[in-house]
Amino acid sequence: MRKLSSVNFKNEKFLEYDCPFMTTLHFIGKRWKPAVLWKINDGVNRFNELKKTLPYISDKMLANTINELVEDLIIEKKIYDESPVRIEYYMTDFGKSLISVLEAMNAWGENTLEEIKK
Repeated sequence: MRKLSSVNFKNEKFLEYDCPFMTTLHFIGKRWKPAVLWKINDGVNRFNELKKTLPYISDKMLANTINELVEDLIIEKKIYDESPVRIEYYMTDFGKSLISVLEAMNAWGENTLEEIKK
């Protein structure tokens, strides 16, 4: 446990609570979060559909990523009372506010890939 007066503690608290960049990374900074959000925004709404469009993600990682996004109120989980049960995921209004960030990241990545290939 760090001392409350230590520089490291103050740095960590600054990054956790006062840094807008780190706030953004909290919501989309993990490895698969941007890809899952991108797919859900494109209308891929069921677990197996997501799995097919993201073939290298494990079932466990996809489930964990979805659960984190639901906990963060970025996506919502809708359970249909059917047999078998159907579950779909949708962007919340809060989640939709991240789309412009993802679009900017995608555009930057496309430009960078083109430059790297030259």
